[in-house]
Amino acid sequence: MNSHPFAQYVRTLGRGKKGARSLTMDEACEAMGMILADQVEPAQLGAFLMLIRIREESPEELAGFVKAARNSLLLPPALPRVEVDWSSYAGKRRQLPWFILSALLLAENGITVLMHSTHGFKDKRIYTPDVIQSLGLPVCDDFQQAGDEIQQHNFAFISLENICPTLKNILNLRHLFGLRSPINTLLRMLNPMQAPFLMQGIFHPGYGSIHQHAALLLKQPHMAVFKGEGGETERNPDMPCQVLSVHSETANEQTWPAMFNGPRHLKDQTMDISRLAGLWQEEFEDEYATAAVTGTAAIALHLTGKADTIDAAEQLAKDMWQTRNRHRFNAKK
Repeated sequence: MNSHPFAQYVRTLGRGKKGARSLTMDEACEAMGMILADQVEPAQLGAFLMLIRIREESPEELAGFVKAARNSLLLPPALPRVEVDWSSYAGKRRQLPWFILSALLLAENGITVLMHSTHGFKDKRIYTPDVIQSLGLPVCDDFQQAGDEIQQHNFAFISLENICPTLKNILNLRHLFGLRSPINTLLRMLNPMQAPFLMQGIFHPGYGSIHQHAALLLKQPHMAVFKGEGGETERNPDMPCQVLSVHSETANEQTWPAMFNGPRHLKDQTMDISRLAGLWQEEFEDEYATAAVTGTAAIALHLTGKADTIDAAEQLAKDMWQTRNRHRFNAKK
């Protein structure tokens, strides 16, 4: 009996300590292309994902996976230019997802942002789609609607299931594996509308260099990745923040200082998502939340070249926050 065409990739990864090796970028692209075209058996898919999970993705594998995923997307021919791609797949459990207000702050100041996400399986986490809806913002059904939202409001949100249902289905296998898979890493770099500026948050610091080198392989013009609060693309103002970036095929590294000198702020005990609208509309004050919003926005402003230094970026973000339109959206209470 002849081997299944996909067997070569499982064999390459699983030959043992001395015989196994990572996939090249081209091999990874071909393998993920077969997966997304539904040309593999379920047992092969499980083995493939977990073999990579055991030793973590190489930059070449990640770049190949991302390339194949982008090639699989069906995009309308005339979409507006998006400047910043913002992925959100971790969910929040200690602090609210203040980064959503950071993205809206950028949009209010003329920077176009596409945010994409989906629901996860950890019941005690808050996921971005629910927060988007609570703010009265649309969850786009397709890229055409996302493009219309970008043109009208400089911001659009689209769920993974409306970007690539197959990736969503593979992500859902987490409840069978009990583990994350390389798909979690891929999604942070998917950048479906090919924005020149890529904002990414990670939980495990070791993945930062993998993302950075994969961005170089993909010739991503500009990218920033950092350990975000809860694994989201959100700066933790209580801690120094190491930002790994790419600019014009050059890798960079920069440490942003903590925004507070005292002890760490306590976990939010209520995790009431209506507080995001309340903070924006100035119904209450919260120093941690405000710092998370402006601190995260500052990283994006620096990435996009709106400010040359950390201090200038942080000041610009604070100025934007002070002059924001308090009625940017109609939140659902």
